[in-house]
Order: sequence, then C-alpha cells, then structure tokens
Amino acid sequence: MTTTQNTAAPAAPSYPNQVTGMWVLARSLVMMGVKEMYGLVGIPVTEAAYICQEQGIRFFGFRHEQQAGMAAATHGFLTGTPGVLLTVSSLGFLNGLTATANATVNCYPMVQISGSSVREPIDLQQGTYEGLDQLAVAKPLVKAAYRVNKVEDIPTGVVRAFRAAMSGRPGGVYLDITTPALGQILDMDVAEKLIYKPVDIAPAMPPAKEAVARAMQLIAGARRPAFLIGKGAAYARVEAEMRQLVDKTGIPFYCMSMAKGFLPDTDPLSALSCRSTIMEQADVVVLVGARLNWLLSRGKGKWAKNPDVKFVQLDIDPQEIDSNVPIAAPVVGDLKSSLDAMLAALPSYKMSMDPAWVKSLQDETRTKNAKFAQRLKDAANAMPMTHWTALGVIKPIIESNPDVILVNEGANTLDDTRDTIDMSLPRHRIDCATWAIMGMGMGSCVGAAASTGKSVVAIEGDSAFGFSGMDFSTACRFGLPVTVVIFNNGGIYNGIGVNMSKNGDPAPTTLDINARYDKIGEAFGADSYYVKTPQELDAALKAAIASKRPTIIDVQLGADSGKESGHIGYLNPAPLQNITV
Repeated sequence: MTTTQNTAAPAAPSYPNQVTGMWVLARSLVMMGVKEMYGLVGIPVTEAAYICQEQGIRFFGFRHEQQAGMAAATHGFLTGTPGVLLTVSSLGFLNGLTATANATVNCYPMVQISGSSVREPIDLQQGTYEGLDQLAVAKPLVKAAYRVNKVEDIPTGVVRAFRAAMSGRPGGVYLDITTPALGQILDMDVAEKLIYKPVDIAPAMPPAKEAVARAMQLIAGARRPAFLIGKGAAYARVEAEMRQLVDKTGIPFYCMSMAKGFLPDTDPLSALSCRSTIMEQADVVVLVGARLNWLLSRGKGKWAKNPDVKFVQLDIDPQEIDSNVPIAAPVVGDLKSSLDAMLAALPSYKMSMDPAWVKSLQDETRTKNAKFAQRLKDAANAMPMTHWTALGVIKPIIESNPDVILVNEGANTLDDTRDTIDMSLPRHRIDCATWAIMGMGMGSCVGAAASTGKSVVAIEGDSAFGFSGMDFSTACRFGLPVTVVIFNNGGIYNGIGVNMSKNGDPAPTTLDINARYDKIGEAFGADSYYVKTPQELDAALKAAIASKRPTIIDVQLGADSGKESGHIGYLNPAPLQNITV
C-alpha cells in the first residue's frame, strides 16, 4: 500500500468573532472620520496598515517617515482635522517626530501613532529590540503625548490624541501603542462597545466682552491702523468674517507668507508691498492669527522706529500674549468667535482712520509693484535663466490657475517666489513656515493633493528638493496631480561657492549645476521635462497642470543666480564675504 505525505501548510487558526488591537485602532480612527493615513510600515505596525486599508482608510506609504509626517501636518492645516502618521518604533518614530514637532510649532493638528517595543526590558534597559523610551523622547517636543499599554485603552487613547490635537491652539500629538496592546485579542462584541465618537472635540472659546470692547476702542481711535493676518486665520477659516471687518472699517491688511490669498493679494486694501512702512508708521496693529515671533522681528527691529505703536492680538492661547512686547488689547478666544464679537460691536464705534494713510500705502504699492514688474521684464531674456526669468514665466500661469495649491521651499527660491506670485484664495500656499525648515516639499505635495483632491505645483530649490526628492515617487505611485518645478542653480544659495581649503573639494554650498533631476521623474513613470529657456518652461508647466499627472520639471538656471541666505543673510554669523584666508 502506497501512502502520500500531505505537504500543504496547516490552515491558520480562525477567530471569526475575535479581533486584535490593530483592528480596534483602525475602527477607532474610522470613528474619528479618518479617511487618509500617511506612514511607512514595518515591525510592529505592518498589519495595522493593512487593516486600516481594509476598513476604508487610504494608506499613503512613503519612502521616509519625515515626509509622511509632513504630509500629515499639511493635511491638518488644509482640512482642520488631524493628519495621521503611522510609524514603526525607534528610528522610524524619531524620523516622524521631526514633522510632529514642526506641526506643534506651526499649530497644525496632527497625530503620530507609533508602535513601540515591550515596556519591561525598555524600563530595565535590558537591550530589547528597538528599545527606545519613545514617550519620554516625544513629550518635550509635542503638544501632548500618551501611551497605551492594553487593548481596552486604544479607543480612549485615540480620542484623547485627537482632542488634544484639535482643541485650543492645535498642534502635534504623539500616541504610543505598545506591541502587546497592538497584538492583544478581544472578542469583537466587546471591542465594538469600547469604540466611541467624542462630543464637541474642539469647542468654541468666545472672548470676554470687556476684551472685545477694549480692542474696538483702540482700533476705532487709530489714525494709521493695520490688520496683520497670519496662517492661524487661514487655518480657522475666518476669511468671510475678516472680509466684512476690512470692508466695514476700510483698514488695510498685510498677509503673512502662508496667509497669502486669505484675502486676495491684489485687493485695493492689501498692503503686501508695505511691510516696512506698517512696522515703522502704524499706530495700531491688529494681529489676527499671527505671532510676534522672529518673522515679525519679535515686535522690535523696525518697530523700534515707532515706539508709540500699540498691538491688539487675537489668539486662542493666553500664553502667547505679551510674549515679546506688551499687548495693549489682548482678545483671547477662537478667531471666529472673536471676529463675530468685533463685527457685532462695530456699529457702536466711529472710525478715526486718516484717509491719507490708505492712500499713502496704495501709492507705495503701485510704485513698488511697478519696480518689481520692471525687474521681471529685465530678466525675461536672461540666458542662462535666473530665478527672476523663471518666475516671470511661472507667475501668470499660477495666477491664472488660482485653485492650484502652491508648495514652496528653498532659500532664494522661497523668497523670490513668495514676492512674485500673487495668491487669491486662502489655504492655497504651503511653505516652510515658522521654523523656516527645508525638507517639507514632497510630503506637503502628497498631503495637499491627497486631502483636498486639488492639483499641486511645488517650486523647489535644488538644495531643498534634495531633502525629500525620493518621495516624489510616492506622488507617482498614487497618481497624484503633483507638478514639481526644480530651480537648479547648482548649490545652496548658488553654485559658485569657493573651497576655502583649496584642496579641490566642492565648497560647502556647492551641489551640481549639471544634475538632471528630470531623470528622477523618468525612473518612476512621471512626465519629465528638462528646460533651459523661458519658452520651454512655459510650455512644460502649462502641459503639466493640464495633464493632472505627476510631473517633474528641471529648470536650468545659471550657477550665479541667487545670493546667500536669500533675504535673511543677517542671520548667518559668518557670511562668506567676511571670511579671510
């Protein structure tokens, strides 16, 4: 009698009425309304990503956790709901934490969820797999941090993380879930009873009536007032309320970089070209979702020429008041409630603004805009192209496609693009924001396209693109309508750095003027262009936006285009021109 051996693998055990902590996590996120997740999988979260997909969450897998985190942060800013980042333990967690810390500083709602190793050998420092005390590392860098040690607490951990990320001043939150909690098994009926949707997760915080009255009295009595609008106003979606306040008072406004387009840059009351004049001459400045940090010289610098200036500050965080200079009229509350209260009170006040103030700002704007237009005209035929040549081509294309989201980073590329391209819609400009960090580009592109469904154009310096370029492949894998325009001038600031040691090495600021970044697009199936003339750039960018396909455009600039540190060279303590050899 002949027998045959059954070599088939034994069937996996089936638990039709049981689920793991990873399923509980996925269902808790679905209950919070999460539709997209960004991350990079590995031990111990790979299966969690699969389960999230199975539960209807679109998982965007990246090449680097930092870029996945930048995508989550951008998602948070554009949607007002936390972007979710999923990372592995240890170094994967640390890579993602860079973005979560940046989200906290910039007030973007974001939740980083990381798997972590078993607690006991970590606490005893016994050398376990990826044995980092992640909660302790994260706490000083984020708005809030929580750890979940058992499956029953996962829903509570998710709700607490989302509430912390969204309520009050938004920010980045870290949620640590240990491997035992992720793998622990529950009966499905027990698990389903644990999952819940929180009530009023980001409640309104109206300001005190006396605070509104104090602010309105100061504004009404001003002769040279100005609204200074920050990205907090864009995040809060209060453009309609601000439009009413501007129209009813006639007060000019200045929008900070990521608030460009909150009200149109070309509005008759936009003082976008008059920043220095406002700092030196305004007698009352109303900060709306803006902070007096380094971007505004901390209320000092040029403000010192105007010692009588008084500040009204609308902010949800009372600790922000008086952070650098005395605030004469703090209005602490959420921006919508604060602006609604000010609009309601406005009929009781008579404005004292000097009509000559607005006229002087409009005259200055016309003069400066004419000079700027001449700069672009003078550079129009430069060969090789300069930043201004390229931007002269790009400006009318972007402005004629106002619903395209603009992502922008670099040194000269950031500064010159911000100065050149007018924005007309809120939340359509993403840049490196408060910390002025490089390396947010590709993550922000994916986060913007994924969370809004809109087309995205990134204008990147060649140095800035180098931080995140590999994640252009993520936009390609998901077929996102992302166009990346790279200004290659061969270096950090420019490509003509000098090797101070004279040993033949490139200078610290020198990259590669002959690099062909368009080949990266070819590698991942994107549309790719290498352009050397304004005409070629014009045709490529128009085609890219129309195609709604992943596209990369390598723009060849001259190596001498650009200057050290863009507009903020004073921050460099040892500029090259001051070094003697």
